[in-house]
Amino acid sequence: MKKAKAAKMTGKRREWTKADLKELKDHSKARTPVVKISKLTKRSVGALRQKALHLGIGLGHRR
Repeated sequence: MKKAKAAKMTGKRREWTKADLKELKDHSKARTPVVKISKLTKRSVGALRQKALHLGIGLGHRR
């Protein structure tokens, strides 16, 4: 039997700077879509959502 392929690594970890956190909070207040924030910050949607959850802020639109 063949072994399952390992998950593909796409990049290295980057620390969150104070400027990154401020930008994330500003996007949260502006209700910018998460996909757009992801492209602007060059971070994955999952990373953005996890950080927002940790900070206790919402991301994207609210229904």
